[in-house]
Amino acid sequence: MNVFIRELRANRKALIIWSICMFLFVLSGMGKYTAYSSGANNEVFDKMPHTMKALLGFGSFDVTTMSGFFAFLFPYLALTAAIHAALLGSGIISKEERDKTAEFLMAKPISRAAIVTSKLFAALINIIVINLVTLLSSIAMVAAYNKGKDISGEVLVFLLSMFIIQLIFLSLGVFISAVMRKPKAAGSLTTGILFSSYVISKITDLTDSLNALNVLSPFKYFSYENIVKGNGLSTGVTILSILLVAVLLASAYSFYAKRDLSV
Repeated sequence: MNVFIRELRANRKALIIWSICMFLFVLSGMGKYTAYSSGANNEVFDKMPHTMKALLGFGSFDVTTMSGFFAFLFPYLALTAAIHAALLGSGIISKEERDKTAEFLMAKPISRAAIVTSKLFAALINIIVINLVTLLSSIAMVAAYNKGKDISGEVLVFLLSMFIIQLIFLSLGVFISAVMRKPKAAGSLTTGILFSSYVISKITDLTDSLNALNVLSPFKYFSYENIVKGNGLSTGVTILSILLVAVLLASAYSFYAKRDLSV
């Protein structure tokens, strides 16, 4: 429990800053809805080539409606939350070696598995808070700007998919930090993989012929079009995503238990 509380305290300031950033992101993003919903830009949107729409995130969404606009805004929210989760996961274990505190921690009467578990629970609390801040901010801002049907249910499903994406990149960061012998490189590698997966999600938006690459990008695991249509998340994909998280975490426990730590 001491490790758990220590981690919560250590990440408190960062959590507050990230939470404020997510709130401001939602606030500024939704503030642009008035310009999109006015219809003044419809002709411009219609003349845009498909590749440009795909790169900007419009895709097949009608951004003049609240549901379409939120679907357009959401990938950027998910990317920001994923960056937080990836950095948190890669740093929560490796920082002990980076800051030369691993020897102090290992001297305590607690197993490595218990240390990882305590740190994981602290990280989980952090990403839940980020997700809740984004969810509540989104619902509040959507209600403030929305003139059509209530889409609170859709927003909830969107944020549920974001939570799964957060879990994937959190577990990926933990796994990489448990495997790598250079703790300072864990964060760079994790964020590099994250941005690569985001680039893949944009590339596959350009053409259906590359859809097979979507398996490499958690940002494409869930269909935002289906969410907008009210079809929710794919049960099969959700289960596979949770299994991926479980495999990454189980591997992290295994590698960390056998590693020679730099103290």
